[in-house]
Amino acid sequence: MARSRFRRFAKNKKGAAAVEFALIAPIFFALMFSILEAGWYFFISSAVEQANANAARLIRTGQVQNNGVTKEAFFNEVCDIVDTFGGCSEKLTVDVSRYATFAALAADLSAPVCRDADHDDVDALPFGTGIQREIVRVRVCFLYKPINPGIGLNLDNTGDGHRKIVSISIFRNEPYED
Repeated sequence: MARSRFRRFAKNKKGAAAVEFALIAPIFFALMFSILEAGWYFFISSAVEQANANAARLIRTGQVQNNGVTKEAFFNEVCDIVDTFGGCSEKLTVDVSRYATFAALAADLSAPVCRDADHDDVDALPFGTGIQREIVRVRVCFLYKPINPGIGLNLDNTGDGHRKIVSISIFRNEPYED
């Protein structure tokens, strides 16, 4: 009697698809959302990199120095590219420092300052565009909110759940015309 019940139970296929779906669905959705999160991160990261490259080119070619571009106008130049991902005044910092030698640059081990730092530190960010043939470092830090912070890339989070994307350009200014 017990054997016949077991055979009938083993042959019964009703509900098998639902059980298989219940076993596979969480893994499938976790993988799918992880891929979306990675794509979102790389999309924002490439926009921040491009904003940094465009802004650094303006300094390197002397356009900022010759046109008297202010710190705020330069910030807005970077913001024009990344403002699609959130308000620049809450998420973006731009640090432009100049150095006399590469040894002086190598000795500067300061970490990039992002918007999650103390307000005095953010307000004190330098804007030294340098002169011809001077070494300049442009650091852009952007905070972004992940789509699903529980899954995806294992990156550092700020206290409020944002993630930092930092882009750095180091170059020597060209011998531009004054």
